[in-house]
Amino acid sequence: MADATPSSASSAASPTFDEVFCGLLPRLYRRAVMLAGSRQSAEDVVHEAYLKLAARPQRFLAHPEPYAYAFTAVLNVARDAYRKDRRQVLVDAMEGVEEVGAGGAGGGAGAGPGAGPGGWDGGVERRHAEIEAVRLLGRLSHRQAGIVILVDLDGYTIDQAAKIMKVHRGTAARHRARALDRLREYLVESEHGQAGR
Repeated sequence: MADATPSSASSAASPTFDEVFCGLLPRLYRRAVMLAGSRQSAEDVVHEAYLKLAARPQRFLAHPEPYAYAFTAVLNVARDAYRKDRRQVLVDAMEGVEEVGAGGAGGGAGAGPGAGPGGWDGGVERRHAEIEAVRLLGRLSHRQAGIVILVDLDGYTIDQAAKIMKVHRGTAARHRARALDRLREYLVESEHGQAGR
């Protein structure tokens, strides 16, 4: 019993690999959905990243920013999965996304008079925005999507994002600029498409 006290004190002082990784899970899942395009794929990506990081837990725990280290692993796994799946015949995944988006934007339950500014729509507006972000990020390369997620969603600077992704600052800035240009083009195209209906 005297041996249990020091070990419990040392575990309280330094968190375990699983504790740190589990603390990052919600954020990693949200970002993985943006990279992978679906919840199921995101779960697979995060699980695979967990296995890779768990093989060398000391590197993860010793890193000054565990989220950045884990995000890099998630990005790499998502890119590898995309490359592998690219050779397969894909089913049109946008059908389900458009149906959900149309239900939220159209005459759905959350679109009533109480869903205006200041009114709660049951989370429909937020979910629609998340689906749209996933759709748009899916049109970018993994490197471009990774930079946009790190800088524009996670709040890292270009320098920090470049370091996390192990690229030169200029390369990171160029990827982000191209990504934002592409996203603007897609938004303009979709606005023109909706105006023509």
